[in-house]
Amino acid sequence: MITGTQLKDAILSASNHIHNNRKQVDELNIFPVPDGDTGTNMSMTIGAAARELSGFASDSVGECAEKAASAMLRGARGNSGVILSLLFRGFAKGLKDKETADGLDLANALLLGVEAAYKAVMNPRRALFNGGPGQRRKGPCGGHHQPGRLVVWDAICDNAQKALATTPDLLPVLKKAGVVDAGGKGLALIFEGMRSVFADGMLIPAADLSKEEAQEPATPGNAVAEWEGEITFTYCTEFIVGRNPEIQEDPATLRAFLESIGDCVVVVDD
Repeated sequence: MITGTQLKDAILSASNHIHNNRKQVDELNIFPVPDGDTGTNMSMTIGAAARELSGFASDSVGECAEKAASAMLRGARGNSGVILSLLFRGFAKGLKDKETADGLDLANALLLGVEAAYKAVMNPRRALFNGGPGQRRKGPCGGHHQPGRLVVWDAICDNAQKALATTPDLLPVLKKAGVVDAGGKGLALIFEGMRSVFADGMLIPAADLSKEEAQEPATPGNAVAEWEGEITFTYCTEFIVGRNPEIQEDPATLRAFLESIGDCVVVVDD
């Protein structure tokens, strides 16, 4: 069973893991815009949850997930960060009011997160989790008993890596550049960081990257630096809009308008 304390440590570990590898993810970022910031944005987004959880004392897994999801939504950066916050928002809904979570709970909660993320994206390409949460129905020996948390999370991590490898087949621009999807890579890193706690109780520490980054060349030889093409919409902007409770506003109206003036739109209705 996963407790709130373990989930907190898992999120902290995940935050540190993508922080440590954010430059690697940034260098893959050529879709939908080659601005080389996906790793940084995802790191900042889950970092907001890590800061929020630093003083979290409850051992309720549901309360921990809700606190993390709320912090991620408020601290989301870029489309990749907003999508990541949606994943954890659905995850938190699946764990709502639970004191602890087993393997089945984790799988079902993550499925809710995946569906929430896909619904918010303009033109999603399905790759992740087509086979991962299916482990919730089968145990390690193929029976139909309930699997443990490690069986489920191992399946999630393994299938995330397999799906990541297929992303160049889904997006020709990735295949042309010889890279995998940056957001998918960042998510795989986050899942791996969480697995370190679930499997071994080991929280991956944050590395001090300041000296290493200061010594890097100004123009690294990576997919972002070598990308050629025109960018039609050159700004990535996030807004948090207050809603009037007396007016039944349809988020679809806002989304339709935004899609008329941009080519990569994510709208979250909270």
